[in-house]
Amino acid sequence: MPRYLPPLNAVRAFEAAGRHESFSGAAEELNVTHAAISRHVRGLEKQLGVQLFRKIARGVELTENGKAYLVKVTPALDQVSDASEVLRNQQTGTLSISCEPTFAMKWLMPRLGEFQEISPEVDVSLVASSELADIKNHECDLGIRYYNQVPVGISCDLISTSPVFPYGIPTFSEVVDPEDLLQYRLLHEDKGQSWASWFSKAGHSNFQMPQKPTPLSSLLAIEGALAGQGVVLASAELVAKDVENGRLKRLSNVSLDYGRYYLVFLNEVVRRKPVASFRQWIINSTTEFRDS
Repeated sequence: MPRYLPPLNAVRAFEAAGRHESFSGAAEELNVTHAAISRHVRGLEKQLGVQLFRKIARGVELTENGKAYLVKVTPALDQVSDASEVLRNQQTGTLSISCEPTFAMKWLMPRLGEFQEISPEVDVSLVASSELADIKNHECDLGIRYYNQVPVGISCDLISTSPVFPYGIPTFSEVVDPEDLLQYRLLHEDKGQSWASWFSKAGHSNFQMPQKPTPLSSLLAIEGALAGQGVVLASAELVAKDVENGRLKRLSNVSLDYGRYYLVFLNEVVRRKPVASFRQWIINSTTEFRDS
């Protein structure tokens, strides 16, 4: 006897809308329009002959029929997804990551071998880029980005909350008074705003850059500090290896909250084994850089 199966796209739309109890949330997850979700749900209701959602002041909610259907549909879709991923991962263990360049060079690359040791079957493709990771069009599986404020509409895991501190080579004197830093060149990736904010936090609100600002990339600023050319404001994860190896040291305990690193992804890709493995590894490996 043939199975009665409604259109899969309609079932996916219903299931996502049911989990979120929101057509907008489902549209965002499935990367379609609100109208498309509504159309699929109305078509499914017509085919089944029952109402699955009712309108309320804040949007929609599941009816009793909708709740009963969701309880059955969600694990069924999970099983289809799991079975498909098993076959997919037999053919491909690839993982593509678009990573902010400084994090890629200073944190990820020195440790990527650790991930490869525990997941040797995963073939990692890493692209260092400051451009917004276009994960919605599947140009990459994961993105690692530094945000002052997370863009609306993306899913992410917090990697680091580390504030920035001034770092210099070990022969530089530790700071007693913040003005002690002015004996060194102040390296920066902007026009001096970050140093002005740091000095203000340290109690020197009338600070003026002692030299003409010449913005560098964050990576070049750190490399300049390593070469003894001056002092750089950097977060702990970016200089962790250099501090551990005695190439840099923190010169002051005055910190500045500047931004945070995030792992960016689509909800639909995190079920892939290579993605899930890397996600778990990087979260475990960056615990020390997140405050409680």
